[in-house]
Amino acid sequence: MAPPRHLDLLGAQNAQLIPWPVPFADGVDQLMALRGRPVVVLASGDPFWFGAGAVLARQLARDEWISIPAPSCFSLAANALGWALEQTIVLGLHAAPLARLRPHLAPGRRILCTLRDGAAVAELAGYLAGAGFGPSALHILSRLGGPHQKIHSGTADSLTGHFDAPVLAGIDVAGSGHALPLASGISDDFFETDGQITKRPIRALTLSALAPRPNERLWDIGGGSGSIAIEWLLRDPTLQAVAFEQHDARSQRIAQNAAQLGVERLQVVQGKAPDVLDGQTPPDAVFIGGGLSQTLLDWLWSHLPAGVRLVANGVTLESEAVLAQAHAARGGDLLRVDVSTCAPIGPRRGWKAAYPIVQWSVTL
Repeated sequence: MAPPRHLDLLGAQNAQLIPWPVPFADGVDQLMALRGRPVVVLASGDPFWFGAGAVLARQLARDEWISIPAPSCFSLAANALGWALEQTIVLGLHAAPLARLRPHLAPGRRILCTLRDGAAVAELAGYLAGAGFGPSALHILSRLGGPHQKIHSGTADSLTGHFDAPVLAGIDVAGSGHALPLASGISDDFFETDGQITKRPIRALTLSALAPRPNERLWDIGGGSGSIAIEWLLRDPTLQAVAFEQHDARSQRIAQNAAQLGVERLQVVQGKAPDVLDGQTPPDAVFIGGGLSQTLLDWLWSHLPAGVRLVANGVTLESEAVLAQAHAARGGDLLRVDVSTCAPIGPRRGWKAAYPIVQWSVTL
């Protein structure tokens, strides 16, 4: 079994040749129907690096298969372009949205990414130009490693042509687009919001208190614009998050913000806490940005396992009283944050104070 382009390279064979169908998942079922017979699967490059190997190995016992790797498309592309692979971002975008690029777009960065097909090249160029990175050099590599290999170069804002699948793009990022900072507390301008958002300075302090670690899951209760959950996910690709929001428009806005910033894996659940929390996979950390109540705190304390980190922000006198009582009863750290920004006062300037925030952080 193999894609037609691989079968064409084989020539005459004393074997049954089965074209791998599109979408890829249909071929997995077809392959499993041949279980018990000797079968060879031909696929490009390293099967366990953005390849078919991991998908197929999950379906089979370890003694049912062997793998013979070849150079991956990323290795072939880096070799063709003269790029140091260890200094290059590699992404599989053949079955993922182009927005996955967003966290990595910064001038001077080099990115190698697989694409769905030749038509996706124009989509990639348009995406880069729309994000302010139109001057980026684009190297389009088709059918790498075979006799029909081609490389076409241009810039995102001027590239034209027809490209044969399979396609990989090399992006040498340039332009005046806004790069996402590596530190927590990115600009509020990156988020669409109706005003319900944890502002940048408080968000940075909140992410520091939540202390994300690889492979952890966050519950963001009262998601608002989703800024906390989104920044949590931006810290590491192994992180997971669920945003709970009771308002329909805000739930949709959270999903939109996550998709635009390349973390569409954010799960958005609409409903009111604590009722909506029943049956959810337990988290490693919880943030309460809206809907704080003693009832909610009691539910979390009685339903979640020990070791879960909890951070809650309050801005009203009522929520401040809840947090003060919780701190007295449960311990942890209580922090009051006052932030002022420079604002005009007639022809001069002065400090404009925001509402103070009280933050309680504790380990259950």
